Formats: sequence, structure tokens, C-alpha cells
Amino acid sequence: MSETLDMPTSLDFGEDYPEIRDAVRKICAPFDGTYWQKLEKTDSYPDEFVEALTKSGFLAVLIPEEFGGSGLPLRAASVVLEEIHATGGNAGACHAQMYIMGTLLRHGSEAQMKQYLPAIASGELRLQAFGVTEPTTGSDTTKLKTRAERDGDEYVVNGQKVWTSRALYSDLMLLLARTTPVDQVTSKTDGLSVFLVDMRAARGNGMEIRPIDAMVNHNTTEIYFDNLRIPASSLIGEEGRGFKYILDGMNAERTLVASECLGDARWFIETATRYANDRVVFGKPIGANQGVQFPIARAYAEMRAAELVLRRACALFDAGQPCGEDANMAKFLLSEASWHAGEACMQTHGGFGYACEYNVERKWRENRLYQIAPISSNLILAYLGQHVLGMPRSY
Repeated sequence: MSETLDMPTSLDFGEDYPEIRDAVRKICAPFDGTYWQKLEKTDSYPDEFVEALTKSGFLAVLIPEEFGGSGLPLRAASVVLEEIHATGGNAGACHAQMYIMGTLLRHGSEAQMKQYLPAIASGELRLQAFGVTEPTTGSDTTKLKTRAERDGDEYVVNGQKVWTSRALYSDLMLLLARTTPVDQVTSKTDGLSVFLVDMRAARGNGMEIRPIDAMVNHNTTEIYFDNLRIPASSLIGEEGRGFKYILDGMNAERTLVASECLGDARWFIETATRYANDRVVFGKPIGANQGVQFPIARAYAEMRAAELVLRRACALFDAGQPCGEDANMAKFLLSEASWHAGEACMQTHGGFGYACEYNVERKWRENRLYQIAPISSNLILAYLGQHVLGMPRSY
């Protein structure tokens, strides 16, 4: 007796939140490859795309209903970003608003949430900038040099941030700065504080923003602080506990970026499969050749396996359980899976993969970033080796 296997008719996803998936795809439909290509040529910000997402309410999915949002779990936000990337778009212009919410929602005061969340949910204010990385410390966050010193009812900020994307298009910024020198704390993770900075008041009054030309149109910048004065009420939570606060945001960030990688992998695999079926060389579709078919099939298997870790990371985060291991693994595995899918897609298209009209080269360049940022693959491996497997610390 032979076993019959059910063969899929398409690479269709949507096991959960099908209504959200369908709605996001409809919103993204007008913003096709031509739209993103034009933005790249002028290094422009996708204002129309961000506005459409804002009006739909999808950028406010994590904001509680009492503040004008949807109050949905992280998994819903994950689905939104996945579908944006699966349509060929890029959520990098607005995804920070979602993962920054982790810090503000869990550690912000009631007054801060009442003041800012309704305006963020409606689109009146944009919270898109996350000031953490610095040019001389990189991933060694505890050694950052930006200082915020208390002076009466204000803090005075001095220092520099780099790779602060969307700063020129954001009204608010979540800023991590040292409030107690590192040589005066018991643990190097102490003495760091988080601030919600009103960039509208800060620009030209102690804060300067300079754009950085990069390989992809990510609207990234470097920011200089020169005696910037911000109200003491800008402080989120307790002074000196900021590193612990941003871990919530970082776990959400890694999980959501993993979702974008999943969407990219879907786009690459679907695009490569379609081209492999349509492109005829030597009298047959190139997809009949194992050299073309097997890398695509392997990428698909790798993607689906990594997706399970992503779902677990979302479930743990939404349950309020420790999720660092799974969030990091999801980001690592899906950045690898999506890159392998991108390589397969590029190789399948051959010379046409370099042609802008196919969008493969654009997505290929965009996707490569995820093995470096928001955390490099090597740092994730170090985290797993030391904090999960118990091997000696390497840095």
C-alpha cells in the first residue's frame, strides 16, 4: 500500500492572523518594486508607505487600546512585518516603533504613556529612532560614552550615536546614556539610563543629525549631542536601570527582525521558484535541473524550521517569560535562512539577478544587513555558548 503525499499548490502562508496578513498584503500592493526602486535612486524616505501603515493602525498594534492602539501581542506585530517583506517591501522605515514599545510600555510611567502613546498611535508623533550604538564602542553597550548628567530639573546630554536610523524622520527618540561613570558602579550594566527625547525641541539646541550614505536606503544617521538639555521627566523608569529596560526592547527587536527575515526568505523562495518554472533553457525549465532546484528546496526547509523558533520566541515574550535564548536563535537562524534563500534566488536568476527591474539585487542587498544588525551573528553565538551552554566567556 503506497502512501499519498498532499502536494501544496502554492507557497501559501497564513496559519495565524489570516485577516491581518490579507490586510497588510492589500496595503502593500500599491507599493511595488518600482516604488522602492525610485526611493533608492533619491535616497528618499517612504512617507506614503509609512502613512498608509499608520492610518491602517498596524504601527500601533502593540499599543494598548486605552491609548489608541490595538493591544495585540508581539506575534501580531511579527506577522505584520513578515507580510511586508514577503510582498517585496521593507519595514525598516518604521519597524522601530514596534520594538521600542517594549521599553516604553513595560517601564514608562503612566504620565509618559498618556502623553505620548495616543499621539504615536494616531500618527501625530513618530517614535522611530533608537539611540544606542556609538562609533567607538559598537556592540559593547556597557562601555558607551554618551553621558547624561542631572542638573536640577534637567539632564545635560553629551556624546555621539551612530547608525541611528530614521532620526531625520522621527519626532521622538529612545536614548540610552550613562548617568553614572562605569568606574563608579558595581556592575558594568548599572549606571545606564533610558530617556524619551523630543527631537523636535532638541534639533538645533544641542543635537545635530547627519545622514550616512550606506549600501541600502535605510535612512540611517549619526547624532551629536553638545550640552543638550532635556527635562528630567524624559527619564524612563529609575535612573541607572536602563540596560535592564532595553533588554525587553532588544528581545522584541530581534524577534521582529527575525520576522522580517522570514518574509524575505518567502519572497526569495517564491520569486526563485516562479523564475525557475518559467525560464526555459536548453529546451526545458531550469527548475528541472537539480543544481537549480535543490538550493531553493534546501532554503525552504531551512526557513520553515527556523520559523518554529520564531513562533516560540513570540509565545514566550507574550507570556512574559524569559525569551532571550529563543529571540536570539530566531534572529540568527532566520538571518541565515533568508540569506541562503537570497543566494539561491540570485543564482537562479543568473545575470538577470543583477537587473534592478527584477528587484532581486535590491532585496539581496537589504537582507545581508541582518547578519550584522541589530546584533551580529557572532555575538549571538557567543551569547549561546556562554549564557546557554555554560562555556567560558570570550569577551
